[in-house]
Amino acid sequence: MARTKEAEARRLLEMTQIERPYWAQGACIAGMDEVGRGPLAGPVVAACIVLPEEPLLEYVNDSKKVSPARRQKLYPALLGAALSYGVGWVAPQVIDTINILQATKLAFAKAYAAMAVKPELVLIDAVQGVNIPARQRAIVHGDALSYLIAAASIVAKVERDAYMTEMDAQYPQYGFAQNKGYGTARHIAALREHGPCPLHRRSFITHFVGARA
Repeated sequence: MARTKEAEARRLLEMTQIERPYWAQGACIAGMDEVGRGPLAGPVVAACIVLPEEPLLEYVNDSKKVSPARRQKLYPALLGAALSYGVGWVAPQVIDTINILQATKLAFAKAYAAMAVKPELVLIDAVQGVNIPARQRAIVHGDALSYLIAAASIVAKVERDAYMTEMDAQYPQYGFAQNKGYGTARHIAALREHGPCPLHRRSFITHFVGARA
């Protein structure tokens, strides 16, 4: 059953409880989140976004809870409404070199650096200690609790998914258009049959391919 306008307004009010005290102070705040920490292949992608207090965009939520079709509709709406945003990418080879946590922090720093207007406070999904010149507040399950973090998760998800779909044409044997680099049964079977491609994270796949990685 479709969510009523009233129910959606209540949900958005709940999702902005963290933001509202900062907005009331006139602070420029952003939400930051990443997509792609768990896949066997592809980059980790982070987004940082500043949105106005009003109007709130309906259906913004944790990207995992939003259908692909709705994410595609929300993506241009979010960028169009954004007062500032940035996206940061870190390649698989860097992930292998510095580990996924440090790569995630680097993607966050790149996303912040790409913003035309720098926020004074960044709400971040769970991760602490990002190397940016702004105050930070790490929120566990932030993509489900914070409107701004949820918005960032959608931007990062749409951008990363589009990239992995493009890479499917280059490496069709792995099914990247469907699995986006995550370790599905088909992906793992293809990895074992064909070995890794340049998109694979060697530090993630040794269990599946051993010395071939």
